[in-house]
Amino acid sequence: MHLEPGTRRRRAFADFLHHQSTAGILLFACAVAALLWANGPWKEGYHHLWEHTVTLTIDELTLRGTLHHWINDGLMALFFFVVGLELKREVVGGELSRPRDALLPVAAGLGGMLVPAALYLAFNHNGPAHAGWGIPMATDIAFAVGVMSLLGDRVPVSLKVFLTTLAIADDLGAVLVIAFFYTSDLSLDNLLIGMAFLAVLWGGNRLGVRNPWFYAVFGIAGMWTAFLLSGIHATIAGVLAAFTIPAETRMDEPAFVARIKRHIAAFADLEPNGKPTLSEDQLAVIQSIETDCERAATPLQRLEKTLHPLVAFGVMPLFALANAGVELPADPFGALTSPVALGVGIGLAVGKPLGIVLVVLLLVRLGVGRLGRGVTRAHLVGMGFLAGIGFTMSLFVNELAFADAALREAAKLGILLASLVAGGIGYLLLRRLPRSTA
Repeated sequence: MHLEPGTRRRRAFADFLHHQSTAGILLFACAVAALLWANGPWKEGYHHLWEHTVTLTIDELTLRGTLHHWINDGLMALFFFVVGLELKREVVGGELSRPRDALLPVAAGLGGMLVPAALYLAFNHNGPAHAGWGIPMATDIAFAVGVMSLLGDRVPVSLKVFLTTLAIADDLGAVLVIAFFYTSDLSLDNLLIGMAFLAVLWGGNRLGVRNPWFYAVFGIAGMWTAFLLSGIHATIAGVLAAFTIPAETRMDEPAFVARIKRHIAAFADLEPNGKPTLSEDQLAVIQSIETDCERAATPLQRLEKTLHPLVAFGVMPLFALANAGVELPADPFGALTSPVALGVGIGLAVGKPLGIVLVVLLLVRLGVGRLGRGVTRAHLVGMGFLAGIGFTMSLFVNELAFADAALREAAKLGILLASLVAGGIGYLLLRRLPRSTA
């Protein structure tokens, strides 16, 4: 059966939503576990666990850091690699490939980054706390989509697509913010080495290299290590490496269909084997089918599909477990009214929905864009609050923004409370709307 491009995109999007919603539930469970662990009788063990030192030595090169450091700089590079794969897929053939369709959610994402940053700076316009302006700019796509999935058909599909596209554009913005504003002192030599590895990856793409091990060796072992030593955060290496992965097929759809039909016919013409194992001729046909399937798929999408479960169900929950364990202070009210906690909390819970809704309504009024089928202003406001769930990306930027542990803990409180409030309000607003037929 031939599937139209729109049908294929909807099916792929449904699979994406399913994985993201399940990952969001696991992420929430790990965040709760971290909070309970950090405030329970075993809290000393919680903090001690992440401070264990892990050393990696290769010849004369020695990389040493705490377990917490390796999770945030190492495993999260894999997270950003998958983010890069998703971004490239969307730009090449997804929601970001059609400028007119992408304009509204991308502009909404920009508004949802600038307004929270401005509100944060209103509370923290100078001093060390000033560096945290990037914390409330991010949206946690897994959490936001997870909450939206709980609403079932009360949410039109076009609103889910809008939120996902907005969050992907938001991820790109967060990557750029990290690259340009949260980079330490640069080591020019290591940066040049990293760029040389990037050039090798790009050259491999242009020469038609499709073996994932080529990109793993030069991208992870080479570019990631060089970027880690250069002072640019190593997660940027993950995104750049992802953009070098080939996104073209070696066989177009009509040729693939024709060849598969011939393989099926050839297999059907073979004498039945009548045994649990295959005959050599049958195995040869199946291997030809596997080869053609590989040629008809893009390396980018194969890698994304392989790595996404590992990141969604391994890396992100581990990151949450290592970073969400903030000890609740003896004076919660005083902690939550500190400038950092207020800036982060108001930035996420108020600035996110405000920036998104205002930009969308302005562009719709100007005729530049239009809301999707079945999406009302009430849907838009509810979605805006769901975008205020910052969690993973906000916690990550928090680790880069502050060297002071007290500031980091205050920001974590703001992130956790604001994400809970924004997610709860968004859920309740959308829950009270009539079921969608779109």
